[in-house]
Amino acid sequence: MMLRPTFGLLLKYSQGVTTRLGFASVIGIRRYSARSKGDNMAAIFVTDPCTQSNYWEITTKHVHFDWTVDWKKRIISGSVEHTLVTHMESPSQVILDTQVLDITDVAVDGKVAKFEVREAHPVMGSALAIDLDLPQNTETGVEVKVKINYSTAPECTAIGWLEKEQTAGKTFDFFFSQCQPIYARSLAPLQDTPSVKITYSASVKSILPVLLSARRVSPPAEQVHGGKELGKDVVEYKYNQPVAIPSYLVAIASGNLIYKPFEKIEGKGWTTGVWSEPETMDAAFWEFSKDTANYIATAEEIVTPYEFGVYDVLVLPPSFPYGGMENACCTFLTPTLLAGDRSLVDVVAHEASHSWFGNNVTTADSGHFWLNEGFTTYMERILQGRIHGPAERDFSYIIGRKALTDALKEYQDRPKYQRLVIPYTFGEDPDDAYSSIPYEKGSNFLLYLGELGRSVVIRSTHALDIERLLGGLDVFLPYVRDYVKTFRGKSLRTSQWKNHLYRYFEANGGQSKIDLLNSVKWDAWLHGEGLELPEEINYDTSLADKAYDLAHRWDESRHISDPSKLDFSAADLEGFTSNQIVVFIEKLQSLPQPLPASHIRHMNKTYPSFNDTGNAEIRSRWYELVLASDAGKDFLHDAEKWVVGKDKHSPGVKGRMKFCRPIFKAVNRVDSDAAKKSFEANKKYFHPIAVKLIAKDLGVA
Repeated sequence: MMLRPTFGLLLKYSQGVTTRLGFASVIGIRRYSARSKGDNMAAIFVTDPCTQSNYWEITTKHVHFDWTVDWKKRIISGSVEHTLVTHMESPSQVILDTQVLDITDVAVDGKVAKFEVREAHPVMGSALAIDLDLPQNTETGVEVKVKINYSTAPECTAIGWLEKEQTAGKTFDFFFSQCQPIYARSLAPLQDTPSVKITYSASVKSILPVLLSARRVSPPAEQVHGGKELGKDVVEYKYNQPVAIPSYLVAIASGNLIYKPFEKIEGKGWTTGVWSEPETMDAAFWEFSKDTANYIATAEEIVTPYEFGVYDVLVLPPSFPYGGMENACCTFLTPTLLAGDRSLVDVVAHEASHSWFGNNVTTADSGHFWLNEGFTTYMERILQGRIHGPAERDFSYIIGRKALTDALKEYQDRPKYQRLVIPYTFGEDPDDAYSSIPYEKGSNFLLYLGELGRSVVIRSTHALDIERLLGGLDVFLPYVRDYVKTFRGKSLRTSQWKNHLYRYFEANGGQSKIDLLNSVKWDAWLHGEGLELPEEINYDTSLADKAYDLAHRWDESRHISDPSKLDFSAADLEGFTSNQIVVFIEKLQSLPQPLPASHIRHMNKTYPSFNDTGNAEIRSRWYELVLASDAGKDFLHDAEKWVVGKDKHSPGVKGRMKFCRPIFKAVNRVDSDAAKKSFEANKKYFHPIAVKLIAKDLGVA
């Protein structure tokens, strides 16, 4: 039996020989018997518990999409052709993941084939079983082509369809996809698991410009809609993605989109640029043109060369549910990043870092999602340190630590979601665990490992800067580079990562490094639950200190009952950056007791910009602070208007789940009826993924 190591499988043969290609928890293990070259073998496969596909028997290596966008019906129709490779002799079927797709016919190697769309699972959708009818004794490693004609449904979870009124230009409709974690199956029949990585090509016909997570072949990016009339003429858009990616990175967007390239860095073979609606282009270009290419170039210096050829960003309409989505070649971004001062562009540093961690080296399933997000957040902050200075790196950890604490508290009733490695059961919804935990707990774990030698010396009160001798970036970053080189283009699980970590430091440091690694509380870090990290992590607080000091002054003033006697003014915030204001508000949120209602009202008068700023990071935290206080009802209407896009200072629905979910939950705690009424009246403006999760948050699912 020939199996690719990208699968992360554990095979045990009857002869007693064990081949370890990966690891997962016992949950999701499937037992399977196969015959190969005359030998009977019993095999145990560790598989992704969120797929119904039989990817360990036969695997897609390339997909071609031939699509037509029907704007009136709000569907995509056409075909998908899989080029698959067998991993056993004469597999009887290929099983693909689907969700609410209309399958019309199937062909295998050009011949009409029998197929069955099985009963729908509430999370995983319907398995599509296709009879292959291969000749007996067909060898392993044989290519099979399967073509499926189908169409999506208007209720496709992956796609958010927007009325023209929901766009910046208000002239043309718009749609965009979001396939992570398991929604690619509602866009096309696929082996929808990150254990499988595919190249793809596509031809898409539409009356509006089309973007895909691939390199454009035609028409040229600078030529709007191939020179044809928008909204009337059909243009065929061709794309190619030669780098193998997981299915969740297949992405499409279409609307009134234009392109503007960023300045090219001399000597680099890749390009960067921005896509947006014409009405947003000036703001988007200014916001992202200064730093985007620098992030890619700096990451190349630290890790390995950028492989995808193009790194563009697309600024979407406001219902996009994430800050950014690292779709290959074209990162999708929320318009909430257009703060006008470049204070939020480090989201691009995060998404760009995914080009190495996630898009290239990929988690084998959602249970090991921290390998994507922990490494990416760690690298994002390395880039911040390189470009903005070391203190900025630690400042980001300080901001992230508050988000981690909030997420850990959120899952106190479901503690397994507090872990880095989550033991999902078969068919469990990975979106139920979506939070900042894999990002922040994972990156803090890597920060701890990277400075492990340093921490040992601190405990022994030795004054030597151990980063130069044993730990820190000079030692840890070469390991990160080797990690990417070792697992380039593959999918893996946590045990494979850990084994590589030990092998690397045994070869590059010997027993002293192994002793340090053996001192790590591995079970507590990877499988531990609770509100605290297994080790105390210290950060450089130099950029946070004045925010802490101001928060302390407000805390100390709580005994003064008359707000007019409080010694605060707008001058308190002079010299504060946006992120320092964020830290100030977060520090107030973390006080053991909320500030009195009188103080909250006085703060609103003293710092009125908090309640009307266009910076969503500040605004959202402000509302979380005030709605948790006894003055919450005073701000209920303002918060509700802001999140549904009816605020005059910051128009546009706040579709990013980082903002809409906490605000709806905060409003719900103050006035449940108001929260539910507002959600029901405005849910059509949010992406289907956000609607699903907010409904759960409010108890109306």
